[in-house]
Amino acid sequence: MTKAEIQYIRSLAEKRQRDSDKLFVAEGDKLIGEIIDSGLRLKKLYALEGHFPGHAEVISPKEMERISQLKTASTSLAVVEQPHHSTPASAPKERLSLALDGVQNPGNLGTIIRIADWFGIEDIFCSENSADCYNPKVIQATIGAILRVRIHYLPLAKFLQRSATEGTPIYGTMLDGKNIYEAELSNKGVIVMGNEGRGVSQECVSTFSHSLLIPTYPATRQSSESLNVAMATGIVCAEFRRRAR
Repeated sequence: MTKAEIQYIRSLAEKRQRDSDKLFVAEGDKLIGEIIDSGLRLKKLYALEGHFPGHAEVISPKEMERISQLKTASTSLAVVEQPHHSTPASAPKERLSLALDGVQNPGNLGTIIRIADWFGIEDIFCSENSADCYNPKVIQATIGAILRVRIHYLPLAKFLQRSATEGTPIYGTMLDGKNIYEAELSNKGVIVMGNEGRGVSQECVSTFSHSLLIPTYPATRQSSESLNVAMATGIVCAEFRRRAR
């Protein structure tokens, strides 16, 4: 590999470069195999001897370590074109969607994308200050779910307001919300999850048609102040889907 190639691949760890070139980096045979099957276009594929024979440029383990964005280098690395998703003006009325207001931890975002994929949620609408879904940590944390879930970045409060005006239910988790296991839930609408420390912004809260609470057990027990946002998303999505059966 040339020095310029190595520097360029490493530069894709930065959001500015990814946004400019509409590319992202994926690592590992399983993930890259799923990307190939999905039809996304690979700009370049690098691999150690014996991996993706006939399709990859064979490089040495030392070179792989130099271009890898993981703590432990994998056996293959691909530079991939970002998919293009058209963003609707408001949330789809016929199905359930997720909205993320300022979720900034890449690991949380990656896990939430996996949760969405598991529960058949096809769209996640993110505020513009949320973590970048093409961050290498997010890509690896999704374990391929990013290929099946559409991620949209937009002014979230305005988007939720338009959706609410059209009659779409907007659900959000709040400390003063109604017990989710007792609340009336629909298999259509938007579930809003908030920032790891601040929760949901007031602008987005004002659009809620339903405020939900994940209760502690037992209710009188002193417990942690809050749940991790990815964990809370999993609990909420599971309850929505349980009701739909």
